[in-house]
Amino acid sequence: MRNSGPRRKNGLARWFCVSLILHFSLFLSTPSHAQIAGMNTLTLLDLGSGARAAGLGFDYLVIAEGDITMALDNPSTLCLWDDGGNHRLGGQQASLTYTSLFAGSAMGTLAYSTDFSGRISPMLFAFRFNNYGSFEGYDEEEISTGSFHAADYAVSVGYSIPVARGLGDGQQLNFGVTMTPVFSQYERYRAFALSFDLVLGYFHAERGFAAAVAARNIGAQLSTFDGTGENLPFELSAEMSYKLAKAPFRLFLGLNELQRWDLRYEDPLSPTTTVDPFTGEVKEEGWIAGMADNLMRHVQAGVELNIGKALFVRLGYSYRQSAEMRGLEGLNASGLSFGLGIHTKRFDFAYARRNYHLSQAPDFFTLSYRF
Repeated sequence: MRNSGPRRKNGLARWFCVSLILHFSLFLSTPSHAQIAGMNTLTLLDLGSGARAAGLGFDYLVIAEGDITMALDNPSTLCLWDDGGNHRLGGQQASLTYTSLFAGSAMGTLAYSTDFSGRISPMLFAFRFNNYGSFEGYDEEEISTGSFHAADYAVSVGYSIPVARGLGDGQQLNFGVTMTPVFSQYERYRAFALSFDLVLGYFHAERGFAAAVAARNIGAQLSTFDGTGENLPFELSAEMSYKLAKAPFRLFLGLNELQRWDLRYEDPLSPTTTVDPFTGEVKEEGWIAGMADNLMRHVQAGVELNIGKALFVRLGYSYRQSAEMRGLEGLNASGLSFGLGIHTKRFDFAYARRNYHLSQAPDFFTLSYRF
């Protein structure tokens, strides 16, 4: 029995790598699409829920820690346990996240988790909202019809189970699922949808390594705004994090939108095909340059630096965000994100600023409490 352990652990690592390869193969074989903006509805489902992830430029994180803000977007972290067999999430936790967006809109998340006194695996419950603000309504004759509001609301329930036990060396393989009913009301128009997130996470606590593959926003609208069904923002993604044993930092790498290869679109400010005004020569973008640009649009990277045991500094970068918001002046701060975190025995506080575009960058605030 002693000799079977290493083989079983190596087989598990190979199995997880095969899963990542299959995701990447699906991503390469998916037919391309030209313009992806505006293809989906209920984009509340496509927004991250915590300041820690936002500071690293990610929508969700995979890491071998019991953090309720990560568990909402990555439910595979819910049933992590320590060497003593206790759930690392532990007891009860609550968190509150608030984000001031653009033009008076705001987003918030209230989350709570419990392990039911250790009787079952922890579950997570959350309420999310995206308030788009107040608008002035007018009819076809430009007569005011009064003001109205627009908002999305979501209630989430998350659960996780271990897929494999007894792997040794702090290894775990977990499957997590989050169910999210979503309700939207824009003036007198209403819509309702049901969405599921499925995540398979592998964690190696001793080596500081964690990885996950996720299928997010699987579902459909059950009632629509005007009788026309729209797609939810479905996404396949893979993420990993790694921390050297004695290094004061952790690295994060993500591959997003794996269900779609072509994330580019023709930008009139930066066309891929140009014509020399004097010679009439047509210049087209090289195949290698186009492929590299498209590949990098799927990549996110971040680093978290811990200063002592209580203070954390986070920095992230999204090439896609930077490329889409480049403008005439070339590269800019779009796509960059940064944040700070403070960790205590009972409280965690995180702040992040994520540069979505040139004019404004939303601020994220998250406060968590362990009972």
